[in-house]
Amino acid sequence: MTTWRHRIEQGFENFGHFIFRRRWLVIAAMLLVAAGFLSQLPKTTLDTSTEGFLQKDDPILLTYNAFREQFGRDELMLIAVTRPEGVFEPAFLAKLRDFHRELENELPHIDDITSLVNARNTRGAKGELIVEDLLEQWPETPKQLAAIRQRAQENPVYRNMLLSQDATITTIVVKTNAYGDDGEGDALAGFDEPDATAAPVKRRFLNDTENSAVVRKAAEIAARYQGEDFRIQMAGAPVFNDVLKTSMQENIRRFMGMALLIIGGLLYLMFRRVSGVLLPLLVVVLSVLSTVGLMSFTGTPIKLPTQILPSFLLAVGIGATVHLLAIFFRHFHKSDNKEESLAYTMGHSGLAIVMTSLTTAAGLASFAGTPVAPISDLGFFSAAGVLIALLYSLVLLPALLAVLPLKSAGAKGSAARHARMDGFLLAVADFSVNRYRPILAVSAVVFLIGLAGVLQVRFSHMPLHWLHADEPLRLATSYIDEKMKGSSTVEVIIKTGRENGLYEPAILNGLETLRTEVEAIRQGELFVGKTLSVADILKETNRALHENRPEAYVLPQDRALIAQEFLLFENSGSDDLQDFVDSGFTQARFTAKTPWLDSLVYPQFIRTIDEKARAIFGSNAEITITGTAALFGRTFAAAIESTAQSYLWAFIVITLMMIALLGNLRMGLVSMIPNLLPIFLTIGLMGWVGIPLDMFTMLIGSIAIGLAVDDTIHFMHNYRRYHHTSGDVKHAVEQTLLGAGRAMLMATIVLSTGFFIYMFSNLNNLFAFGLLTGFTIISALVADFLLTPALMTAMSSRMVSEQEDHRYEDAEDESETNGPA
Repeated sequence: MTTWRHRIEQGFENFGHFIFRRRWLVIAAMLLVAAGFLSQLPKTTLDTSTEGFLQKDDPILLTYNAFREQFGRDELMLIAVTRPEGVFEPAFLAKLRDFHRELENELPHIDDITSLVNARNTRGAKGELIVEDLLEQWPETPKQLAAIRQRAQENPVYRNMLLSQDATITTIVVKTNAYGDDGEGDALAGFDEPDATAAPVKRRFLNDTENSAVVRKAAEIAARYQGEDFRIQMAGAPVFNDVLKTSMQENIRRFMGMALLIIGGLLYLMFRRVSGVLLPLLVVVLSVLSTVGLMSFTGTPIKLPTQILPSFLLAVGIGATVHLLAIFFRHFHKSDNKEESLAYTMGHSGLAIVMTSLTTAAGLASFAGTPVAPISDLGFFSAAGVLIALLYSLVLLPALLAVLPLKSAGAKGSAARHARMDGFLLAVADFSVNRYRPILAVSAVVFLIGLAGVLQVRFSHMPLHWLHADEPLRLATSYIDEKMKGSSTVEVIIKTGRENGLYEPAILNGLETLRTEVEAIRQGELFVGKTLSVADILKETNRALHENRPEAYVLPQDRALIAQEFLLFENSGSDDLQDFVDSGFTQARFTAKTPWLDSLVYPQFIRTIDEKARAIFGSNAEITITGTAALFGRTFAAAIESTAQSYLWAFIVITLMMIALLGNLRMGLVSMIPNLLPIFLTIGLMGWVGIPLDMFTMLIGSIAIGLAVDDTIHFMHNYRRYHHTSGDVKHAVEQTLLGAGRAMLMATIVLSTGFFIYMFSNLNNLFAFGLLTGFTIISALVADFLLTPALMTAMSSRMVSEQEDHRYEDAEDESETNGPA
């Protein structure tokens, strides 16, 4: 055996003696470490926001934050109210007014609420510009109601924003504050004071808790008004974020509870003693809580992908404890000497456990540098959690074993209980060695089947489809997309770079041209159902100042006249200009409303808008595109970019670790085949059954390779030991499976079950992630039980054949040299 490996194993054995003799000191030190982590748990927060998917210094996010600072949030809550017979009916409008007022009076963190009740109605009267609410003068007669209906249906700004084309649906648009209650200042402060100066202040954007308070209060108010002729549906990013937050909280509780129960039951079946259940659970629960405490200490919130972290660490962390306890109790039953059994266990499995933890951590850490913030967080903190679990497993667990009063079942009782399992493992060893050629052939066929499926895999990032098809939010979003022509937005910022640059007719004409061209875009399912800009306000103002004549609904072409009409609108009492221009009229906002679609379609759409805008404005303005749709597009593009790098990084690092552990280049490379084949098969299966690679399923590769290699390490570590002493492949495989096979099997059952638990999630993406990762882990065990021994047998057979060929060639050379006698 390699000298360095022997020295390390001897060092672990000595460490086992040290822990036994200093057990109380070790326990006190470990509990002190755990207490430090646990003290941070009260600071734990959640974040389901769209912007939370990007790193804080991502240029796309910085652009979006600058947009929010200037214009407020673009994530609108849309409350659709349907009356099949039409919304322009006195009782309906009265109920809508009351609903609107309750929302205004009771919703917290609100910037603005817009509906037909207070929709902007710009008109001229006796040479005066009047900007009022649509229903400011309540209709008392059928004639007045008909006039309001006509005015609303003819207003292009209302269409597909506040009123459906058939006038059976109206929406209440709720815009929340950009900043939380402890944020200082006003996002729009100084709009009408261009010369005002203020010291820069740091403000906090609206957080998840405040967003949820808005959504849940709105839902509570909506429930009071819900009816057959007043059917209310809520959609929009704030509602989606709240649904995700609720699901996260439910899933974390559900997964943790199920994981503890199932893992506890499996541990009892394996060890048949209470200590064999409580000790591993104590170690992994402390590992989970310590990792969450570390996240809280660093100010990192739990986000959608990181919600899997607690139950994931429960499943992953249990592996090391299972291997330790399996070897410990097996030796303890034979020797009845706790200290010797503990030292033997540390020497036998310590190095392998360290290597399995390092390879798992390496696979997870491959995500740590991704531009997608929660994936990066998952990579860093799950890797940290695995190392924390390693610390507790190799230090705290042995110390607890040392202080607990344990009874040996005796060698005879232990052998009787394990006889059936030993028979199964010996049969597996016999089959894998004696039938190695068919196993290799079948593996090659499986590879080809997987390859065919991999070629059919498609990418997708459709957060709305994470929800079940009958989820009210998903139904409401589809309904609003169909009837109101969109529920998501792309924001275009046109920066002139000069004071009052928006007074120039060329810029305003450019906005009109951009509107025409953007509304004509059709890219598959994607279309633009509505555009809004300051040009709409100016056209309304121009018409009102020209006796409300329809033909005057155009942009004025004189700079002085434009400046005058903007001034008149500002002085009318309306603050709507703040939504579309800055205080110095240097930049304008152009909003394009689209359906909520797969994020994969947005990059091309955004490029198209960008090209059109640049062609229209040329050197007159700088173009910037942002908004939630742009964030979604950037998020998934970043995920795709980083996934290949993560897979490659994980493969290279883990392969190098395997080569170092085994001390043989060829064996290290060959040992990776059983780890890659299951991943390849899983991705191929996704292609065959039509499961897309999304934000979650893309994690499977790096996570699975880090986990799958654990069993390979335990197998190869023991195989090398037994093959070194016997020189016989079959004997080495048999002893390996008898020694480590039981722990490998139980660890795989626990680990795969830990992932299968995600199938009980109320989110489709977690269901697919759990199913596929669990399938990969089971496939990896099958590969380690069958393919790894087959590969070792094939390598040994080839080496024997090469040695015989060399001996034959040497004999021939010697015969030719000596010549005939």
